[in-house]
Amino acid sequence: MSERRTESAGAGPDRGEQGSDMRGVLREILSASWVTVLLAIVAALVVSAVLVMYADPDVRSSAVYFFDRPGDTFSAAWGAIVDTYTALFRGAVFDYRAGSVSRALRPVTETFVAATPLIFAGLGLGIAFRAGMFNIGAQGQVLAGAAAAAYVGFALPMPPVVHLVAAVLAAAVIGGLWAGIAGFLKARTGANEVITTIMLNWISLWLVRYLLDQEYFAPGPNPIAPPVSSNSAFPLLLGSGFNLHLGFLLALAAVAAVWWLMERSTIGFKFRAVGANMDAARTAGINVNLTFVMVMVSAGLLAGLAGASQILGPTRTLRETTAGNIGFDAITVALLGRSRPVGVLLASLLFGAMRAGLPLMQVNSHTPVDLILILQATIVLMIAAPPLVRSMFRLPQPHGENRRREGALV
Repeated sequence: MSERRTESAGAGPDRGEQGSDMRGVLREILSASWVTVLLAIVAALVVSAVLVMYADPDVRSSAVYFFDRPGDTFSAAWGAIVDTYTALFRGAVFDYRAGSVSRALRPVTETFVAATPLIFAGLGLGIAFRAGMFNIGAQGQVLAGAAAAAYVGFALPMPPVVHLVAAVLAAAVIGGLWAGIAGFLKARTGANEVITTIMLNWISLWLVRYLLDQEYFAPGPNPIAPPVSSNSAFPLLLGSGFNLHLGFLLALAAVAAVWWLMERSTIGFKFRAVGANMDAARTAGINVNLTFVMVMVSAGLLAGLAGASQILGPTRTLRETTAGNIGFDAITVALLGRSRPVGVLLASLLFGAMRAGLPLMQVNSHTPVDLILILQATIVLMIAAPPLVRSMFRLPQPHGENRRREGALV
């Protein structure tokens, strides 16, 4: 692939300036300090607390006579907030009201299960973001990997260990190839990866819908693939009473592997160099076009593993809704974790806790489901605007030298 061809395909000052502006925004977000990230979460929790108060009927009824007895309103508001966040803690971390130790510890294991696909997909997006590429296609890559894992899992009989390895590898390979299409198009024609990955999301969705209408993929009357064989499923780590499976340990291993790749390997240095300054990287002899393809294949491989963790873990059957919002939530996870492996792990656990705690929040405190979505969206808003968070909490503006050092080799 010719470097000159990409430059001519992407010629034009407006296109170059647009790409530079997009990378500048991405570097601004990823270079935000951990203090800014934590304060963004705090701000999101405060906004959500206000919404909890507004949604609570006792708060609304007591607000009618607020000026006569303001203490009633404050008491009801405080009670609504405490009940909501207490239910979230009990449903996601530790249920101190449970009747047994196993039931008390089950919530944290459910958090780990919900976080597993987010860890994989978030790591993949983090690699792309640090390379200066806006990979918005994790949703399609997750779904493609899930379809591959499902087919290998139910259609190809194999011995136990071999079957699991084959299903995982199939998901990783298909996810990597699916994302590699966008990388190839960018390297070959200069096509914007935002557009191509969004289009690939839709192609993946409609392709899975087509497959689920075929007799060989979904033999039943409903568009649902058969459950995968027990030989290909991730074994449970804590017995049948818990859903925690081997995929979580594989996700932790992926965190370590991505850290080594990005921080200690030559390939990772090339990824970061292209993300920091593409022109300087090209001048230094780095094949930027090949790097585009390698970045997207790496990201898709991890997103495919996210799909495998869904199919071979708790879901076991492929539907068109199997991917849920994993690919889109992973964008938030990657940004919240500043695209660093440990940060992505912590952000995934946070979002996994929100998912795991949601049922108990609904039952105990009658909290609307949409509140979790609002909380996640508010975090995205705060993370995407570091100057807004700094102004809200009166944080000092980073000095020019520090900002250049933070932004170097994102």
